[in-house]
Amino acid sequence: MAAGLGFKTFVSGDVLTAADTNGYLMQGVLVFATTTARDAAITSPQEGQFAFTKDADSLFYYDGSSWVASSLAADITGVTAGTAISGGGTSGTVTVNVDVNSASTVTATSSDYILISDVTDNSTKKALISDVVATGDITAIVTASNSSLAGGTSSGSATLTVSTTNTSTATAVAGDYVLIEDVSDNTTKKALISDIVSLVPDSDPIPLILALS
Repeated sequence: MAAGLGFKTFVSGDVLTAADTNGYLMQGVLVFATTTARDAAITSPQEGQFAFTKDADSLFYYDGSSWVASSLAADITGVTAGTAISGGGTSGTVTVNVDVNSASTVTATSSDYILISDVTDNSTKKALISDVVATGDITAIVTASNSSLAGGTSSGSATLTVSTTNTSTATAVAGDYVLIEDVSDNTTKKALISDIVSLVPDSDPIPLILALS
């Protein structure tokens, strides 16, 4: 079957040619009582041809190898937003979104699930809270001997503090460092002993001696 010629309004006196019949009239939808009647009447269907059968109450089109039933009307009449969903509608294109604000509140436990984006295939999946919590790499914090630190733990939250008792002993020289609190930004930094010594007036070395003793 050749491509259709489109639409034409015939008026009285027009000559109806074979090309007109094939190009205009034969491009319409043919109606049959049954699919059997359709197949008997159209022995050589052409790709793109339409036929309606009353027994199946369906519109068929020929895809080049077989007749395929097409839907005459949409099955979905409305989309209602359910739990933790917003949007919906009863006509046209409907959009829905995940909406946590419409969900009820609950105290989470390790056996509950949360939604995650799986980076392995870029799909949304559920994951146990216990699995998410257990993904940390740190299993314990241990303060080594002579590390100048105290504290640590193997579970929960850890607290570390500076400890002079967990520190080895050394004879200080001018090129050594000590920890100070920088009042310009309230952070802990290191300072050369020689820099500290230079701040003490030559006439009054007693405060430095007391501070370093």
